[in-house]
Formats: sequence, C-alpha cells, structure tokens
Amino acid sequence: MSKDEQLRDEEPRVVVRDKRRIDPESGEVRPVAAPAAPDDPTGFAAATDPAAPAAGQWGAADEGLLATIDERTADLQRLKAEFDNYRKRVERDRVVVAEQARGAVVAQLVPVLDDIDRARAHDEVTGGFKVVADALEAVVGKLGLERFGDEGDPFDPSLHEAVMHSQSPDVDGPTCVSVMRSGYRFAGRVLRPAMVAVAEPAAAGTLDDSLLSLDDPVAVSVDDPAPQT
Repeated sequence: MSKDEQLRDEEPRVVVRDKRRIDPESGEVRPVAAPAAPDDPTGFAAATDPAAPAAGQWGAADEGLLATIDERTADLQRLKAEFDNYRKRVERDRVVVAEQARGAVVAQLVPVLDDIDRARAHDEVTGGFKVVADALEAVVGKLGLERFGDEGDPFDPSLHEAVMHSQSPDVDGPTCVSVMRSGYRFAGRVLRPAMVAVAEPAAAGTLDDSLLSLDDPVAVSVDDPAPQT
C-alpha cells in the first residue's frame, strides 16, 4: 500500500446528517428518529425502522412547536390584513384631499366666471378676451366644475335659489323662467345654487283680472224690495 493510500485511510470520514424537521421536497414534517444505536452511528436504520413513530405521533414538545407555528402564522395574517386596510385608507384619504384641493381652487374662480357671463351678455367677449375666456372655462371644466341653471329647468330647492315668483298658464309645475346667476357644483357637491325666477301654473278658479273692471260696476238697486214668501 502506498503512502498516499495510507493517509487517505487515516483521514476521518465526513458524515452529513439532514436534521431539518420539514422535508424541503414534500413540505411535510419528518418523523422523529429514534436514538442511533451504537452500531448505527448515522441513525439511518432507526429512521427507516417500521417500528419508529409514524407521522402525527408526536410528543408534547412537538405539539407545542406546531401550536406556536400556527399562532405565529395567524399573527402574520392579521398584520397583513391590517396593513392592507391601512393602505386602502391612505389611498382613499389621498383622493379626498386631492379633490378638496381642486375644489378650493375652482371655487375661487367662480366670481371670474360670473364676470365673463356678464361681459358675454353685453357682447363684450370678443377678440383675445374671448380666447382667454373660452380657455378658462375649458380648464375648470376638465377639473370637474359643472355649471347648471337654465331657463325651462324644473325648480329644485337643492339646486336653485328662487328670488322671484309668479304664475303662468304656460307651465305645468314650478319652472325656472329666468336665470339671474348660474349655479356651480364640483364632485357632486353644490358650490353655489343658481339664482332664478320661478313660475307656477295658475291655480284653478283664479279670477282673471281682465274680467273685472271698475268702469262696469255691478248695478245694485235698493229701491226694489226683496221678494216676500
């Protein structure tokens, strides 16, 4: 025998033991191997012995470990659910804050739009001023500002502010017959109601003023006695 062969025989053998409780391939808990016998230093015979405890036959320590794992898993699931709820709440609050900021900006532009409407009513929105006015109205429209209040709209107390009231045979119900000032709403919220004049249908039995005239009074005579029965 050569010298190299003798050195290899004298070197200690390296034995690798897989002591992981969870099988990385199947994901199942491995059975607890019995203590290795003196003639079985690797413990292979004990692990493959049919008399070894089967899966599910654990001791108190093993059951406590499984209970701890279940508890930690439940804690992680609860923390994940709380984080998901927090993330959704933050996103919802972010959207609300952004809408409030846009609403505050467009609310400050409403008086400017009123000035444009008054200038348009006097045919003064022309030339470069017309270009600027149209661009401003387009921008606030993209931001979500909506104008409402037109002649002929049914009167709605939540949208209209009635400053004049009349009766007309041409309407079937409370109707806006004139608009003094347009209304605006943003994101479904009314920023300002429309100022309108409202007409209602004439009530049944109302006397027409043209039928009564002071020039044609009803003749009443006091000389004729009342008939006696």
